[in-house]
Amino acid sequence: MSQTKSVAGSTKYLVECSMMIAIAAVLSVIKIVDMPYGGSVTIASMLPIVIIAYRYGVCFKGLLAGLAYGAIQQLLGLKNLGYVSEWYSVIAVIVLDYLLAFVVLGFGGAFRGKFASQRTELTVGALVAGALRFVCHFISGITVWAGWGVPTKMAVIHSLSYNSVYMLPEIAVLAVAAWYLGGALDFTSEQPVRLQRKPRDAYASYAIVGTLVLIGGFIADIAMIFSKLQNEDNGEWLIEGLKSVKWVNVAIITAVCLIAGVSLLAYGKAQSKKTRAN
Repeated sequence: MSQTKSVAGSTKYLVECSMMIAIAAVLSVIKIVDMPYGGSVTIASMLPIVIIAYRYGVCFKGLLAGLAYGAIQQLLGLKNLGYVSEWYSVIAVIVLDYLLAFVVLGFGGAFRGKFASQRTELTVGALVAGALRFVCHFISGITVWAGWGVPTKMAVIHSLSYNSVYMLPEIAVLAVAAWYLGGALDFTSEQPVRLQRKPRDAYASYAIVGTLVLIGGFIADIAMIFSKLQNEDNGEWLIEGLKSVKWVNVAIITAVCLIAGVSLLAYGKAQSKKTRAN
């Protein structure tokens, strides 16, 4: 009996996962903004993968859905491989800009059960997943694309700027869509059903703002550290540049963002559960 349920559950996951990946692929080709060297603003194309991860968990099933979606995105973006010539550069682009960049969308389900509101959990997960994808593209920009699509000099700043142009709006659209659907459908049920209207969770915004503060601090740290690892004149990467990093400023920003972000998350979570209990 248990084996039958296991097979039925696996079949249900495969069917649902295939359907959501197909929806995500269709949404990804409907581009609001299309960047010249890859990257675009779409109609929340990452959300179906985040929902799969939220419904079935991050470990294996969520990450597997992201990997499958990344493989499809790589096939849709084959022309971008023409910008690099060395075999190791091609592999790096496939791994960083496609496979890994979309595998991390599986972490969008990491916050299930962490807050009193499904809407908050899905939105926070979407923000984290989007930020992780941003980091993958940023790393690719300062390594693989430096000297190709990205000027070698000041590749860090250029990569941050280029990827921010499309990823920040993309993450914003994703978060709004996650917020809306998270309050409209119950993704924890066997079959997603419409949620009954409930009192508004007034404290959900604290958790979302806290997540944004943590993400902002993380990106600021990356900019301050990596910008010192590259010679402005010839574009060479020097580990000695770590000596030029203003570590006091990095420590201050990290501490402030950690304290503020974690405090907002904890306060929002505690008050949200208290409200529901009452």
